[in-house]
Amino acid sequence: MLNNSLSRFAIVSIGIIFVWIVLFAFLPQLLVFIASFLTKGSQQMIEFEGNLENYTRLADPIYLKIFWDSFVLALITALLCLVIAYPFAAILARTSVQWRPILLILIIIPFWTSSLVRTYALIAIIKTKGLLNALLLWLGIISAPLELMYTETAVFIGMVYTLLPFMILPLFASIEKIDPRLLEAAGDLGAGFWNKLVKITIPLTMPGIIAGFMLVFLPALGMFYIPDLLGGAKNLIIGSFIRNQFLTFRDWPFGSAASMLLTFLMLALVAVYYRSQKVVESKDSA
Repeated sequence: MLNNSLSRFAIVSIGIIFVWIVLFAFLPQLLVFIASFLTKGSQQMIEFEGNLENYTRLADPIYLKIFWDSFVLALITALLCLVIAYPFAAILARTSVQWRPILLILIIIPFWTSSLVRTYALIAIIKTKGLLNALLLWLGIISAPLELMYTETAVFIGMVYTLLPFMILPLFASIEKIDPRLLEAAGDLGAGFWNKLVKITIPLTMPGIIAGFMLVFLPALGMFYIPDLLGGAKNLIIGSFIRNQFLTFRDWPFGSAASMLLTFLMLALVAVYYRSQKVVESKDSA
């Protein structure tokens, strides 16, 4: 009787999740995909006239520069997050069971607040008369306030501040799975810190690295409000570009084509992650 109840509960739960995904994820994405092959109308937003011009327009040098700037911004953000998060995740994975939940809670707490609200809070810290400059001036480290606002430095600070937890958690999950005896054996055989890191730790945590990279890189491509608020919207990125196509220029087909480009990139990264997971699993089984 209990097993039958659990089976019905599992079926209902999975059914609700499936319907939710279909209605609020798959169907909207399908509509965007269809719209990317339609035409902007003069009287209506979309005319049901098929064409491929929306995708060929993306090859224009002007748009390619926007994509390139967005790619560089997302890539540097992901690399900075990786450099900062990897040591922290390694320390977290080797922390005692007593303190580990507390540290994990401190990482998750930022998710309880809107990232937009946290960005405004960051402005209060890094602006010319903000808390950071006040502290540095009081300590005598600087003689004049740092001009951080509306610079690329401020944009990277905001992006890393917002997306760092997405890098820490996958890395922590991967590092935690490493058998400490492997590192001990490598040390007994004469391997130093860097050899153990490069030849053992990094290869075994590659799925976590790729997962964290994907979770940081893709949002960084479309997170337009941080460059707008902290960078002064000096450089147009793909997130702002897509927003403008939908809300300002009302060119929904072209905006849909740019959105689908991000979707295709996400699928490519998912394929890379899946492949890396298979490689690691084959090494473990061997």
